[in-house]
Amino acid sequence: MQSLIDIQKRLLPDLLQVLQKRYSILRYIGFMQPVGRRSLAVSLGYTERVLRGEVDFLKEQNLIYTNNVGMSLTTEGKNLLEDLEGFMRELKGIDVMELELKHKLGIKKVIIVPGDSDESLMVKGELGKACAVCMKKLLSGKNIIAVTGGSTMAAVAERLSPELTQKDLLFVPARGGVGEDVQNQANTICSIMSRNTRSKHRVFYVPDQVSTDIYESLIKEPDIHEVLKLIKSASMVLHGIGDAITMAERRKSNPEILNMLESSKAVGEAFGYYFNEQGEIVHKVLTIGLQLENLVGIPNVIAVAGGSSKAKAIKAYLKQAPASTILITDEGAARSLLKG
Repeated sequence: MQSLIDIQKRLLPDLLQVLQKRYSILRYIGFMQPVGRRSLAVSLGYTERVLRGEVDFLKEQNLIYTNNVGMSLTTEGKNLLEDLEGFMRELKGIDVMELELKHKLGIKKVIIVPGDSDESLMVKGELGKACAVCMKKLLSGKNIIAVTGGSTMAAVAERLSPELTQKDLLFVPARGGVGEDVQNQANTICSIMSRNTRSKHRVFYVPDQVSTDIYESLIKEPDIHEVLKLIKSASMVLHGIGDAITMAERRKSNPEILNMLESSKAVGEAFGYYFNEQGEIVHKVLTIGLQLENLVGIPNVIAVAGGSSKAKAIKAYLKQAPASTILITDEGAARSLLKG
């Protein structure tokens, strides 16, 4: 297959460009359906005139259909899109990138989805889909799944389905709430995950960041102590990786902390730990929930983070992450990591 792709690149480069363009259009329609032509043109960065010709061709091939609410994929279109995914991964060299990145980062596995989530909301949805597929392969028997917050974890929650209900699942928040965005807090995400998989979840109503006195008091509370035991006995952890300054601001950290993080050149954050580019921990907030050292004994740790802007944060955190980590990222972050 690779030799054929190489021949096509040299003799028929226009063919591959057209193929990539039409694949992108089908992917966006599949993600946004039903979608109007104007919205699709804006998302793809095409003029409506250019897009009209492509849409007419796809309709003639019975790959999409239109009605008064917009365009959607036909059954043939969905099947073709699935068939194309493997070919497009090989065309872009994504399989090779996954192996290179796995060895470079020294972790168990890397899964890359096409695109850059900094540039497209659809790619974040694809990260969620890839995580759901990965979870399905790893889960067996009885499972306690600890989940952190964030918009990427929210995208994972939206992609989970009752197919996972064949397993015995319990979703628990890996930590307390961060900031005021309730929608992206771990409690909310666990609730959505349990609803979409028709399974169970527990809530963990504690602040993410506390003083020493409050911490000592809270962990003695029976309900909190019980949830902490569940978290630490998790068989799987799903977590994101944050930009250091963004996460510090979300926690409403005081100016002294922000200045310290900037002077320490902190680039990444996970589980309340802040890392510089060398992967050194430059600051840690006192948090109630899963700690970095707890990850070592957990069989399946899945980190989900994408976007070329997150490359430094991903690289910094993974220098401290357990070797059993599976990274699910996108092409934008992967290419930046390999260049680095």
